[in-house]
Amino acid sequence: MTMDITALAALVVGPVLTPGDEGYAGETATWNQALPHRPVVAVGATGVADVQAAIRFARAHELPVAVVATGHGAFVSADGAVLINVRRMDGVTIDARQHTATVGAAVEMQTLVDEAAEDGLAPLAGSSPNVGVAGFTLGGGISPTLGRTHGYAADHVLSAEIVTPDGEARTIDPSTEPDLFWAIRGGKGNFGVITSLTVALFPVTRLYGGGLFFPGEHAPAVVAAYRALIADAPEELTASIAFLRLPPAPFVPEPLRGRFTVHVRISYLGSAADGAALIAGLRAAAPTLIDAVAEMPFTAVAAIHADPVDPLPTYEVSASLADFPQEAADALLAAAGPDSDLPVLMVELRQLGGALSREPAVPNAVAYRGAGFQLFAAAVGAPGMDEEFRPALEGVTKALSPWATGHTQINFLAGYDVEAGGIGRAYPAEVLARLSRIKAAYDPRNTFRINHNIPPAL
Repeated sequence: MTMDITALAALVVGPVLTPGDEGYAGETATWNQALPHRPVVAVGATGVADVQAAIRFARAHELPVAVVATGHGAFVSADGAVLINVRRMDGVTIDARQHTATVGAAVEMQTLVDEAAEDGLAPLAGSSPNVGVAGFTLGGGISPTLGRTHGYAADHVLSAEIVTPDGEARTIDPSTEPDLFWAIRGGKGNFGVITSLTVALFPVTRLYGGGLFFPGEHAPAVVAAYRALIADAPEELTASIAFLRLPPAPFVPEPLRGRFTVHVRISYLGSAADGAALIAGLRAAAPTLIDAVAEMPFTAVAAIHADPVDPLPTYEVSASLADFPQEAADALLAAAGPDSDLPVLMVELRQLGGALSREPAVPNAVAYRGAGFQLFAAAVGAPGMDEEFRPALEGVTKALSPWATGHTQINFLAGYDVEAGGIGRAYPAEVLARLSRIKAAYDPRNTFRINHNIPPAL
């Protein structure tokens, strides 16, 4: 295949690398280090033409295509594939008058947050500052700051540029190839390579938010106060809670090192005075190790969840919960609280509801909007520890199963969900059937299968 690689390299502006080449390891690395990748060739795309050349090469040789942008969400091995790395496609254009942003395939969320803030605007940002805008948005996109007020990020995609599996570059929107436009918003990377998105922005510049960290022995009282807070929460408030077992490492704040703690995350779009009144009961529930809830610029929202930004080998599970009654709280405390010996870094419960439960003006493939909460658990270890962590992680979801809907959001599907039937957790049968029909129309060979795969309808 040497001559073919040489011919491909002649068509591509960016690097074209095969195993053994200098730079190959960096070009194929992803954020989740639990799963190394060894594609046949890695193409560092600098623009649409590079993407087209790589896809056409893959089709000619009947190879699957894998796509990496920021590296998050890579749960399927790219071994034997053509890997297209789009990290160089990172341009941002803000239209302040129209309240929109057009972002390249690999723009990180914090970059968009900072660029939009210069015009007094904000995107529906996720919890992580370095997750990619495109992957986050096309997998639904639950914003812990604006989601309960405005809905899913996928609900606010205005148009997209995509290179489909036939190598054609297309611009799609509600009136141009509407079926494909419906499918990508919720169907993630199953239909081609998104080279840019145009998304809505909102006139938000500040909020009252941050994190409260409590000693683990006070977990029952903190969980009770959390339940009281969310029982009648306005849509402007989003609160999540996490049980943390952080290592005794220098990068961990000293009060949290090597101990079990409870982290309550607050985002409130109203005034600081009203926000302080809303969480007064939470602050009174137990002494805090750290109280970082205060008025903040929207550009600082990543500090609310304080997600890790450096690559890690992670193992994850998730489930959507219909509700979180006292019995569920007791089950969570028993399974993951201070008296358990769970070898898991984090167990969190994210509040949903509000606009996240409503259908958008322009329908899309994001499903199961009726859940009240998203449960997520993550462990960190060395590569190849999938089965070692699996019993502990699934023990958490099993403990909460009486309140689970049986489903989850596609952005929360993990490496364990690539098994047969895993994709069905994210879609009802009729939505999955429609996605499969659209997949058959655009990708009948299932070239884009290095993902949580939607197979083409037969």
